[in-house]
Amino acid sequence: MIQEKRFSTSPVEIISSLVQYRQLIWNMTRRDVIGRYRGSFLGMAWSFFNPLLMLAVYTFVFSLVFRARWDTGTDSRMEFALVLFIGMMTHGLLAECVNRSPGLITNNSFYVKKIVFPLEIQSWIIMCSALFHLLISLCVWSLIYILVNRTFNWTIVFLPVIYLPLVFFSLGFSWFLSSIGVFLRDVSQITGVFTTILLFLSPVFYPMSAIPEQYRMLIYLNPLTFIIEQARDVLMWGMLPDWPGLAVSFSGGILVAWLGFAWFQKTRRGFADVL
Repeated sequence: MIQEKRFSTSPVEIISSLVQYRQLIWNMTRRDVIGRYRGSFLGMAWSFFNPLLMLAVYTFVFSLVFRARWDTGTDSRMEFALVLFIGMMTHGLLAECVNRSPGLITNNSFYVKKIVFPLEIQSWIIMCSALFHLLISLCVWSLIYILVNRTFNWTIVFLPVIYLPLVFFSLGFSWFLSSIGVFLRDVSQITGVFTTILLFLSPVFYPMSAIPEQYRMLIYLNPLTFIIEQARDVLMWGMLPDWPGLAVSFSGGILVAWLGFAWFQKTRRGFADVL
């Protein structure tokens, strides 16, 4: 039986809970991923086809209908599709965590009421599930890139380091929203709008050079912007990461994760009273 633990707000506790309950997180992540496709004809194959279908739709709309182009000196629709897909993958990681977070506790209220359960790992579970789908999307992207270019950029090895700040940003938002969702059920209606706004305020469908100079700083306040730009650099252009920028982004991610975790730990005692 899992022992009840103190509701520590220490940032060390974030990693400690991941290590201590790693087997439970792994098992529940597997159940979450498999359960999502249970009963469907194609099963987990949908995790491969969904990003492929979305890529085809967005590429058609933006490269053929709106005739959008990237500032690379070429008019290749396939290159545009690959650049676009990196932005979609990156946004999807944050969006999945944010959109699912308000219902994390309310949809699993039996964990609060009936048994002793480390509630804080729920955010780790949806993060691991989101990372699984990110990995599938990355495999789709890599397959298309190799077929088109017949080569591969070795700088892809830096991708986990680039996505690490976004993982912590997403976890922080998840802990905060899962707590707020217990007390304010309208949050679940807001998160979908919020992630859609982030999609269009991030350089997913357009390069940063398309943004007027006076507005670029506002776009860079979006935590997705720097991560998307860096992911494109290492995946598409074979460039090394911006290490000072990554250090700043990582520090911001850790701060957001700690604030969200501390809020969750401070408010979790009231969950049982509301549920």
